[in-house]
Amino acid sequence: MDTPSPFRFDYHPGTIRFGAGTVDTLAEELTTQGIDSALVCCGESVGATPEVRDPVEAGLGDRHAGTFAGTSARKTLSEAAAARDRFRETDADAFLALGGGSALDVAKAAAVLTASEQSLSDAARALADTGTIPIPDGDLPPLLAVPTTLAGADLSQMAGITAGPESGALDERVAGGLSDRRLMPIGLWYDPELFVHTPAGILAASAMNGFDKAVETTYAANATAVTDATAIHALRLCRESLPELGGGTDDIDVLSDAVAGIMLAQYGISNGGESTLSLIHAFGHGLTAVSSVQQGAAHGAVAPHALSYLFSAVDGRRDLLAEGLGVDSADGAVEAVAEIRDGLGLPSRLADTAVEESALDRAAEITYEDGLMANAPPGLDATETELRDVLEAAWD
Repeated sequence: MDTPSPFRFDYHPGTIRFGAGTVDTLAEELTTQGIDSALVCCGESVGATPEVRDPVEAGLGDRHAGTFAGTSARKTLSEAAAARDRFRETDADAFLALGGGSALDVAKAAAVLTASEQSLSDAARALADTGTIPIPDGDLPPLLAVPTTLAGADLSQMAGITAGPESGALDERVAGGLSDRRLMPIGLWYDPELFVHTPAGILAASAMNGFDKAVETTYAANATAVTDATAIHALRLCRESLPELGGGTDDIDVLSDAVAGIMLAQYGISNGGESTLSLIHAFGHGLTAVSSVQQGAAHGAVAPHALSYLFSAVDGRRDLLAEGLGVDSADGAVEAVAEIRDGLGLPSRLADTAVEESALDRAAEITYEDGLMANAPPGLDATETELRDVLEAAWD
């Protein structure tokens, strides 16, 4: 019996609405929460996709203040400043992020810029100097989220942001992040009908990233009985649904299971400012730092090898992961993760991604130094050489 250890669980996500057509309730929920109007923040591709944009704007009805379709995968402070300006022009009360994690991260940074009155150049210099931007005391504009990818960034109080020469203050691009309880969306709508229109490759890669959050939660040093429960059910939902996403699908039942599974995976990883992310996500950070590889693709290639390494060194509560994946051994769990990766149509080797073999040494160094390694299971005292060996195995 795996007796739960003592823990304190402190997590305050916003109101969650789930189900096909649930964006129809946007105005109703905004009324309940006392929000008069919301500015929709999305990327250019989502903004140009009426099958996604129109239902959200219609769901907001008279509470739709306007739409800012200017976010990008770079997640720049310049985009956040432009969203802030549009927010003020429309006299909106809240930011509603529509799309992937980039839209939400930019909306979060825009909320901070709106409340702080800091200029774009000042914020960029602060990001370069400190890795973050000042978050003022008091209220921030409320944040709402309608995700259309499966990376799971929505149920989070954190955001990544970058700044570069376009800010007017820097010569080179820098990256950093934000973290504050007030950056947790107060309302989230998970509508499987919107995911039908997400390009299959983007959906599959994001799904691998989100799925690995449930995988890692089972062995994290700071796992709790609450996170065990969310991770196991997330794995059950994902193990059947995710392989159906590889070539794209319009099956709402499949998408409902996938969306619910990733939502649960994300729900369980956070405990206040703490996270159960660990080894696989540390590898993902290392690989994306040295190449243009998408994090989900990096996870797909490295995850089975990372798990094999982990289970060769420690128990890692392997029975819990096996249970969630419907298998009876650690080897079976590794194989199941690889099968889900293959079903998603992601590369099985780093050699088939944007990662160069010459970058593996640096990727191993970054992985070793990553703060998420502190969440590795007890007894896993990874060395940089061992992490480099895992990357070499994933390369071939």
